[in-house]
Amino acid sequence: MLTIKPFAGFRPPVDLAEKVAALPYDVMNSDEARVMAEGNSYSFLHITKPEIDLDPSISLYDDHVYAKAVSNLNLWIDKGYLVQDSTPCLYVYRQKMGEHEQTGLVTVCAVDDYDENRIKKHEKTRKVKEDDRARHVHETGCNAGPVFLTYRSQEDLNRLIATITEKPADIDFVSEDGIGHVFWKVADTEWIAQVQSSMQNVPCAYVADGHHRAKSGSRVRELRKNANPDHNGTEAYNFFMAVLFPHDQLQILPYNRAVKDLNGLTPTQVLEKLAENFTVEAIDEPAELAMHQFNMFLDKQWYRIEANAGILHEDDPIECLDVSILQRNVLDNLFGIDDPRTNERIDFVGGIRGNKELERICLDGSHQVAFGMYPTTVEQLMDISDADAVMPPKSTWFEPKLRSGLVVHIFDRQNRR
Repeated sequence: MLTIKPFAGFRPPVDLAEKVAALPYDVMNSDEARVMAEGNSYSFLHITKPEIDLDPSISLYDDHVYAKAVSNLNLWIDKGYLVQDSTPCLYVYRQKMGEHEQTGLVTVCAVDDYDENRIKKHEKTRKVKEDDRARHVHETGCNAGPVFLTYRSQEDLNRLIATITEKPADIDFVSEDGIGHVFWKVADTEWIAQVQSSMQNVPCAYVADGHHRAKSGSRVRELRKNANPDHNGTEAYNFFMAVLFPHDQLQILPYNRAVKDLNGLTPTQVLEKLAENFTVEAIDEPAELAMHQFNMFLDKQWYRIEANAGILHEDDPIECLDVSILQRNVLDNLFGIDDPRTNERIDFVGGIRGNKELERICLDGSHQVAFGMYPTTVEQLMDISDADAVMPPKSTWFEPKLRSGLVVHIFDRQNRR
């Protein structure tokens, strides 16, 4: 069962919500963030990526960066860009992307559920990124961005949330990228109690996106617990902010691959070697894919390649993934990329950029071959998490991305002053 709690969130006034709301800190680099926040003094990127307000020569992990996050957060509150709700609330957050729609519950989740694997992971975290977010959380005393969680859909929870979405929203806007954002504040104690009761029937949740944000919540709790002789487990630092979505509403886009060279092979040799394990067909434009099929752009030509049965491992939840099939039989076997986490000859291209981006980076000469993937499914993600296994890197690209700044969980205001 999952433990969730309402919290008195800090939120932007309705007329500022669209200006404050920002993409997650980890989907852009510092230069991109500077461009996104340019001319927008309200952007929450000033808090989640505070280096944009400092000299670009300063290290991302310099003391001044975290100090700037603290001062900016103080400024946002002092100026009324973020205002605290008077009572603990739950929140409902709906996103619309074209025909796709997903509606989640914004709450705080127990670090104990994360540490004891009732909030399950599918991805390894990197220490340098852990250190960064843990320090940001600790020094600001807040969860600036939510962890993106999913759970196996529960009809009673769906019904409860539907009673809220039938009402007028507190915030409703369309961001510059065309994504609709609709937000409801819920202070009704009876409804909150019903949701908490229904959540007792949810045995576990899964981290869809935000592994480093979740891990930082665990690390900060441990840090503060050790420093607090009166720790009793009820302190606000024992919880981190998350949005919980039913699994059948989520959309995963493919996480495509592009390789900078052919490892000494000619395009003809690549095609010959691929034919040993794949059916290879030249096509005029990228094909609509099914599982175990890939689009490949090589030497100014698109191909559809399909894995032969002999290289499938359908009884293994990890090895049967398309990202694993490509890694094992192509990226490693043909191109010598044994560790895609560290090898600088491979780049990963989020599916939101589409096949045209794969074609573009090959035609401009920066890459020699690119692969369009069939997306990993939510069911595959949950199966792997249930097996306590780890997915290959860059296996999932969730869209739309949650906006940071629509609500903030500040668990220690004193720590920031």
